Amino acid sequence: EVAVSWRPSAEFAGNLDKGEGILPASPRDVWECIKPVAGGLRTKWDQNVKDFEVIEAISDTVSICRTTTPSACMRIISPREFVDVIVMKQYEDGTMLSAATNVEHPLCPPQPNFVRGFNYPCGCFCIPVPGEPDRTELLTFFQTDLGGYLPQTVVDSFFPSSISGFYSNLTKAVKALKA
Repeated sequence: EVAVSWRPSAEFAGNLDKGEGILPASPRDVWECIKPVAGGLRTKWDQNVKDFEVIEAISDTVSICRTTTPSACMRIISPREFVDVIVMKQYEDGTMLSAATNVEHPLCPPQPNFVRGFNYPCGCFCIPVPGEPDRTELLTFFQTDLGGYLPQTVVDSFFPSSISGFYSNLTKAVKALKA
């Protein structure tokens, strides 16, 4: 199960969408499925991520990345590309974090056949559930401007179901990882 909520963003003329749920897997397994690395598992299970590439590795924990998405909503939303600076961090309590925001990079100009979208500060937190090593609380925050000429009502209706699908597909991916 996932709870999805939203409020107007302070960053842009859209919403800050929040997802929260408990996944039936260890934080390490959940992290393995969502960590933003080239060749990672995310492109295999996340229907909203077609490709993910590292444009520049600044350090072990900070990189500039390009993510592409397939068309969505019966092709009302055409393929998008996002260029973000991403930071990964692990805390002493075992929480793992991936946070990102949009950035321009000279090695990644806008590509033909994609609409450039923009992620405003967003991220995923994999939080250990005390006393339950095979359960993870996952908090996700999205502030995405899909760019282009989409009516805000289309965008606003897309994200809640997209977040629910993210949690559902992630649950299937961690179960498959454990099998």
